Amino acid sequence: MEKFRELTPSEFFYRNREIAGFSNPARALYQAVRELVENALDATDAHGILPTIRIIVRREEGGGREGVYSIMVEDNGIGIPADHVPRAFGQLLYSSKYVLRQTRGMFGLGAKMAVLYGQITTGKAVEVITSPINSIRTYYFKLRIDIKHNRPVILRKASYPKVNGWHGTIVKLYLEGDWSRARSKIYEYLRRTAIIAPYAEILFEDPDGNIIYFERKTTKMPPPPREVKPHPHGVDIEMVKMMIHASNATTIKEFLVKEFQSIGEVTANKLLNRAGLDPNLNPKELTIEEIERLVRVIKSSKDIKPPKANHLSYLGEEIIKTGLKSILDPEFVEALTRRPSVYEGHAFIVEVGIAYGGSIRPSEKPILLRYANKIPLLYDEGSDVSRKVIDNIDWAHYNVTFPAPLVILVHICSTKVPYKGVGKESIADVPEIEREIELGIRDVARKLKQYIARKRKEMEEAEKAVTIAKYIPDVARSLAKIFEEVQAEKIEKELLKMLNMKLKAYKITSLDEIIVSIE
Repeated sequence: MEKFRELTPSEFFYRNREIAGFSNPARALYQAVRELVENALDATDAHGILPTIRIIVRREEGGGREGVYSIMVEDNGIGIPADHVPRAFGQLLYSSKYVLRQTRGMFGLGAKMAVLYGQITTGKAVEVITSPINSIRTYYFKLRIDIKHNRPVILRKASYPKVNGWHGTIVKLYLEGDWSRARSKIYEYLRRTAIIAPYAEILFEDPDGNIIYFERKTTKMPPPPREVKPHPHGVDIEMVKMMIHASNATTIKEFLVKEFQSIGEVTANKLLNRAGLDPNLNPKELTIEEIERLVRVIKSSKDIKPPKANHLSYLGEEIIKTGLKSILDPEFVEALTRRPSVYEGHAFIVEVGIAYGGSIRPSEKPILLRYANKIPLLYDEGSDVSRKVIDNIDWAHYNVTFPAPLVILVHICSTKVPYKGVGKESIADVPEIEREIELGIRDVARKLKQYIARKRKEMEEAEKAVTIAKYIPDVARSLAKIFEEVQAEKIEKELLKMLNMKLKAYKITSLDEIIVSIE
């Protein structure tokens, strides 16, 4: 006879940790750094605090062929209330991210998966020091995860008075990793984070003793994300059932107006009339058939306005350009924030940046920097919608000839990013998002086309000017022989002045710059 048993979330992810990005020691080391850094950024910029983040990765004694590493990440964020710390780090699927708000994370797994993986591979506990921004104390926890029951086990707990007004969180964990294979990904992740968050100050010390510092380049920050009510077009039957259960509305009409965005009293009456429901009916008394009918009417309604996007935390063109300039040092940079759009009832904004020339190395196709809710996406680029869009563009139309020093940045922000998998590394081919990406890229590409055309024209002008300037000394000497009272040097200066008056962009300051050799 078959045996049946229930798995807790901890047991499930213990058995299937690869679906959360912890598939091997190299990927796990990268993923752990990424998850802790993203938590640090969410604890700062999402609350209007300029991020100062310190990351230390060290090789520890013991371990197998790959080795055991400690990861310490410190931030100056809002901190974590002491009573939430054990569950925040020791209980899977417990998170502050399970609200309808734009966050870097999506599943509330990241840091806890790093703790779980570290516990599995090293047996060591996670250590957390935190001081909430309005607290007068600092708290210390040493935790493990009870995998069988998906709950935290507190090994040690302490608190002491806050020193120097510090607020934020320090997390230290141990795991089996492979630095030699993870090095390039971790460095690239931090570099791309510095591009998308030039308002952050990041210090990284690696296991080899190297220290890299990304200086804060601006104090301008994106607007913090805000929690938002669900849009009617983005819900399903089960979601409406859960919303009804959690709501204190006493009538179905009050429920629609109170719990959804874009539904007022007039729209609510229309929807209920089409669904054949009494507006004064208690929502908790609805049958499953009535809920199904209501959801069908809601999702097909043309009277409901598109979702608002004022709750989204987009970067803005200035921040994107600052980031690209500071890290890539290009000769040309442009950025664009598209107008808000909608897919499946979820508002989203696409932002695009383009950088060309300067210190960028030429490549056979555009280098793509992908971001979702400010998260750098490094894996699975080939299956991402942005790569598809870029590869389908005829870049010759924009005066770009490969190999070319060209970088394209694409950032998508939304309360629900359509990732292709749990690993959150590539964006699905949603038609509305694909269209916005293409329009954005083509817009900034037109600016690049104008720049390249202007640059080519200037080069052609310079070549013509040099050709003409080569003859000035000989012409001046010949004219000096005809007009004996005028010196050749004076004629040279006048001829050079006349030439520069004809030039628009290129100017010759001295004939010494020109190689005079026509003999």
